[in-house]
Amino acid sequence: MSKKIVVLGGAGFLGSYICENLAKRGYEVVIGDLENSSYTEKFEFVKTDIMDTAGLEKLITKDVYAVYNLAGYANLDNAVHEPFQVFNLNVMGNLNILNTCVKNKIQHFVYASSAYAMNDKGSFYGISKLSSEKVIKEFHKRYGLNYTILRYGSVYSERAYENNYIYNLVKKALKNGSIEHLGDGEEIREYIHAADVAKLSVDMIEKEEFKNEIFILTGVQSMKRKEVFDMINEITGGKVKINFKKEGYEHHYKITPYTFQPESSKKLVANPFIDMGQGILECMKAIENTHE
Repeated sequence: MSKKIVVLGGAGFLGSYICENLAKRGYEVVIGDLENSSYTEKFEFVKTDIMDTAGLEKLITKDVYAVYNLAGYANLDNAVHEPFQVFNLNVMGNLNILNTCVKNKIQHFVYASSAYAMNDKGSFYGISKLSSEKVIKEFHKRYGLNYTILRYGSVYSERAYENNYIYNLVKKALKNGSIEHLGDGEEIREYIHAADVAKLSVDMIEKEEFKNEIFILTGVQSMKRKEVFDMINEITGGKVKINFKKEGYEHHYKITPYTFQPESSKKLVANPFIDMGQGILECMKAIENTHE
C-alpha cells in the first residue's frame, strides 16, 4: 500500500491536526490548499484550487493511496447569503476532486462533511454538504471509489483559526472582558478537541470496516453554551460579562443536529385529461406528418 496521502484543505484548522496525525503514523503527507499556515510549514505544500481540474490532476496522482477533502466553504453564517459560492465550492469543487480520484484509481476518499448535513438549520451550507454526500455515494456505486464520510460537529482547539469557535470566544472574552451571544445560551453542544477528531479521522483509512460508511464525530459530554461561558468566566476570576441577545440564532441547531423530515408530495391530476391511447395516436400522427 502506498503511504502517500493528499489532504485538500490541509492547512486549515482541522486539516493541520489530521496532517500531523498522518505524519506521526508514518504517512507521506502532501497538502493541497490555497495557502499554507504556520502550523503546517513542515509538510510538502502544493498551492491548489479545487475548481482547477488541471491542478488537481497534478496533485492527485496514481501513487497516492488516499485523499482527504477538507476544502471548501466553511462559514455557515456567511453561507446563508452566498448560495452560489457555497455550492460551487462544496459541490462542484468536491465533484472535481472525486473525478480526479476515479481517474487515478485512488483507494480511499475521506470527505469532511458536517453535522448540519443531518439538520434543517444549516441553510445552504448544510444542503451543500448533504448534496456532496449523495454524490460521493453515487460515485462509489458507479465507479467503485471507496469513501468514508465524516460529519464533524463542535470541534475546537487552542489554534488560531477563523472557524475555531471556542478559541475565538476565549480570545474575545479576554480582550473585551465580555461575551456576546446571539441566543439564550440553552443550546447544547458536544465539544471535541481537534486532536481527538484527527486521530479518529486517520483511523478511517486503516481499517476496512470504516470504508463506505458515514460517521458523526462529536464529543461525549453535552454542555449548554452558557455553561461554557460560565466556565470561561470562572477561570478568569469572574471578570467576563455575559450578554445574551436571544436572537440571530435561527440558522444553528439548538439541542441536536438530528432532524426527522419525512417529506411527502401531493399528486395533482388533470381533469379533464388526455387519455393514454389518444396521446399515443397523437404521437403517431406527428411522426407521420414529419415523415420520420
